[in-house]
Amino acid sequence: MTTAAPTDLTGRELAGYRLEELIGRGGMAVVYRAEDLRLGRTVAVKLLAPDLARNDVFRERFARESKIAAAIDHPHIVPVYEAGEADGLLYIAMRYVRGRDLRALLDREGPLSLRQTVRITTQVASALDAAHAHELVHRDVKPGNILVAEGTDADHPEHVYLTDFGLTKKSLSLSGLTTVGQFVGTLDYVAPEQINGKPVDGRCDVYSLACVVYEMLAGDPPYRRDDDLAQLWAHLNDPPPLIGSSRPQLPAALDAILVRALAKTPDERYDSCLAFVGALHGAEHVAAIPVPTPTELVPLVPDGALPDPQQLPGARQLPAASQPSGAPQSPDPVRSPPAPRPAGVLPGPPPWALPVYDAS
Repeated sequence: MTTAAPTDLTGRELAGYRLEELIGRGGMAVVYRAEDLRLGRTVAVKLLAPDLARNDVFRERFARESKIAAAIDHPHIVPVYEAGEADGLLYIAMRYVRGRDLRALLDREGPLSLRQTVRITTQVASALDAAHAHELVHRDVKPGNILVAEGTDADHPEHVYLTDFGLTKKSLSLSGLTTVGQFVGTLDYVAPEQINGKPVDGRCDVYSLACVVYEMLAGDPPYRRDDDLAQLWAHLNDPPPLIGSSRPQLPAALDAILVRALAKTPDERYDSCLAFVGALHGAEHVAAIPVPTPTELVPLVPDGALPDPQQLPGARQLPAASQPSGAPQSPDPVRSPPAPRPAGVLPGPPPWALPVYDAS
């Protein structure tokens, strides 16, 4: 079985939508900016390859999963308005998001900072776990399905949407394969169990999300190979590459986090996408803690005891007359003895006024 995206239908009317501009094209579908003629609003309409409408298994599962996706109300899932079949084409009408996808962002800017990566991943993970709670597995998490719109303020510069829940590529056959050697999916991000045609759950999305995170940080997916079979083999057999080899300035903890998320078997991965994100947040927090300089460090003292002022950074040296009676003293004919001070008061600034390294 072969599939091909529909030909250009710009200007045509389909199922009550006027297709105004082609804004995306893939091997199996095209996306148009369209006008909803009934409600007078701008929407995005995805049209699937004509061959898919003739596949009974795919068509039935497409209808069921599109209905589930439309029922999920989540701030980071593109709302689905309608899904159906018209003029021999399966279509999905959804919110039109003004922005760009993560693929375009990475192609333009290259690797992202750890902070921006964690911000984007947190929103995607939240969307995925919400779908998993409805027993809906995405199966095709990739940069092209992550839309990045303008955020609300400086603390939230991006608002991220996950799309394409209504298109389940594994529905094409029980094994996920069409003709011999042709995998239906996105090889850069596909989980090993999808390649093997085994049953999948939300942990296959954990794997794909980890591939996306690796690419956001390193600039390339973890298993980039010269041909498709070598790439499938790598997902199934090769150990995950260490992110530190690409960006050694990143926290060392990221290596173990990504190795776990990219485990070959689902049981060895994080149980949820948000659990994976929680580990990423921990690594980001460690990276954000400043490394103290020697002058910022204060010697430890027993609880309730005052530190020796001579050992505190910035403390003045005690004059000779103030040293303990048993210490050697040398006469100082030039300087006058220090002025008397109240009993029990230490010279120099009070300890709480000196620099202290705050590890909170």
